[in-house]
Amino acid sequence: MQYRAEIDGLRSIAVIPVILFHAGFNLFGGGFVGVDVFFVISGYLITTLLIEDIENNRFSLVAFYERRARRILPALLLVLFVCIPFAWMWMLPGQMRDFSQSIVAVSLFASNVLFWLETDYFASAAEEKPLLHTWRLAVEEQYYLLFPLFLIVAWRLGKDRLFWTLLALAVVSLLFSEWSWRNQAAANFYLAPTRVWELFAGSISAFIVQRRGIRRGQIFALAGLLMILTSMVIYDKETPFPSSYALLPVLGVVLIILFAEKETLVAKLLSSRILVAAGLLSYSAYLWHQPLFAFAKIRLHEPSKIVLAILAISSFAIAALSWKYVEQPFRKRDGLLKSRVSLFSFSIVALLAFTVFGLIGHATGGFQAVGEKRQGLSQLAGRISANHGLSPSCDGKFSVTSKCANSDEPELVIWGDSYAMHLYQGISASKPETGIRQFTLSGCSPMLDIARLNPVENKDYHWAQNCLAFNQSVFKWLENSTSVEFVVLSSRFDWVGNERSINTNGIEAEPNLGFAILEFERTVETIRNLGINVVLVSPTPRSGFNIGACLSKKYQFQTHLSCEFDYDESSYRHDFLTSLENVVPIYWLHRDICFHGVCKAEIDGNFIYADSGHLSKEGSSYLGRINDWFSSLESLASQNP
Repeated sequence: MQYRAEIDGLRSIAVIPVILFHAGFNLFGGGFVGVDVFFVISGYLITTLLIEDIENNRFSLVAFYERRARRILPALLLVLFVCIPFAWMWMLPGQMRDFSQSIVAVSLFASNVLFWLETDYFASAAEEKPLLHTWRLAVEEQYYLLFPLFLIVAWRLGKDRLFWTLLALAVVSLLFSEWSWRNQAAANFYLAPTRVWELFAGSISAFIVQRRGIRRGQIFALAGLLMILTSMVIYDKETPFPSSYALLPVLGVVLIILFAEKETLVAKLLSSRILVAAGLLSYSAYLWHQPLFAFAKIRLHEPSKIVLAILAISSFAIAALSWKYVEQPFRKRDGLLKSRVSLFSFSIVALLAFTVFGLIGHATGGFQAVGEKRQGLSQLAGRISANHGLSPSCDGKFSVTSKCANSDEPELVIWGDSYAMHLYQGISASKPETGIRQFTLSGCSPMLDIARLNPVENKDYHWAQNCLAFNQSVFKWLENSTSVEFVVLSSRFDWVGNERSINTNGIEAEPNLGFAILEFERTVETIRNLGINVVLVSPTPRSGFNIGACLSKKYQFQTHLSCEFDYDESSYRHDFLTSLENVVPIYWLHRDICFHGVCKAEIDGNFIYADSGHLSKEGSSYLGRINDWFSSLESLASQNP
């Protein structure tokens, strides 16, 4: 295959914005688009190689997998190896358990599936996952595994039919992505079926170049580069991705592949020595940047932009070493692991070793009982753990487990999202003998006929339908109960008036504060019509940073961090909550936590917060006990505004 320096330059255009995006620099709010650029490039290069091998009767599936192994595995295995000691030293058991799971997933080329199941890519908690970025490698590895097989089988159709088949499959994948971002946003982001059209765009480009050659199209090539850069600047984490929005950068890459002949301005620009050098380092730089950022955020409390900038630059410095001493020696057949057998043997043994390590870490809850240091971290983690001794989802299908407050004849019912869930410990501590039933579903506000609909935050159509069904099930349970005296409702409610909603009839609505207030009022009245009193507990004041993580760093690393934060009551009592004062009595939780304009992370030696908003078990129990939550809530519930 003819070497195209401009492709390496294009790799640098892809990787630099990705790194700066993860570093938090606002110039590249759509820096994640660089991943889509990589997908198109990968599709183009792999398909070009395969076409040439097939047409010259030298195609070998084993040889293809050998090239991919030499290209991908050595640097990836080194990154996994280097990450482990830092994870061991700095990660709390829960983090270490998650890290161990991700090592298994990476070793099985399935990390995109794992992160689909557990992570919102744009969530702050995701920033502390050292291997989060490997989801992209997993998608490519799945493509590398299956596409050659497909190409060999489909080759008998003839190149023209094969071309149109690929185009049809790309269109189907794009349409599926358009449906998925509205209905299964997390799966849409991480999984191959909604990403493969981008790889196919590169494959289609390879067929065109193979037939027509690279054309000299100054305007088309320049338009392609502008399309890529524009998407990186104007898109942000609120942009549904992938979707038709991704057509802008994807088609931009296609235009460069097809029209950036070496004499064009774009080809000359992308072929510049600096961009080509950065492009050659792009794979290693991509591998190293996320662990550097993640471990910095684990070790430091909100690392400064200067620190993150230094780490971004360092990722290229480390990449240069990795490229020279790891990538290149392994890629050369006359370098390290010369024989195919030795390469595959080494790869299998290494991947199995990482898999075993990860499985042990998962089974032991993050090596909680291994060594004095990790036992100490386990004790610290216990102090800042959220109230998940009871599940945050109790229980969508009403299969009550021992992890939920499940009194058969409760006097009190807790209903809402995770901001209702974290109240249990305190209410129970204030009156241990009371019967409590917990009905909480993470992210689901206690409103009978509407639910939030925000695909960007994975509150998509399918999720919203589950929330609506859950709340209807809670009410039906209340209808059949004879023991419940009052219901405690709680939620963050931050979506109300800001995000779209959907009702039980499947009708979607734009953000409407007044409508949401009426719907909540109707929910309260419907409960009261059962002869049950209602009280609302406001969410905790939020800090904008992870208070629980701050506390863990303070005590784990013996620093002098202050995890308190300033507090403005007017901003805390937002319009929706304030409007409900005429609907339902409200227990304002900030009065237990904030004093003289400052919210406490610790009170009397007790850790109050688990994260940026949820109470820890210890904090909930302490606040409930000293403020007698049960009696206060019971008294308020009996009042009717």
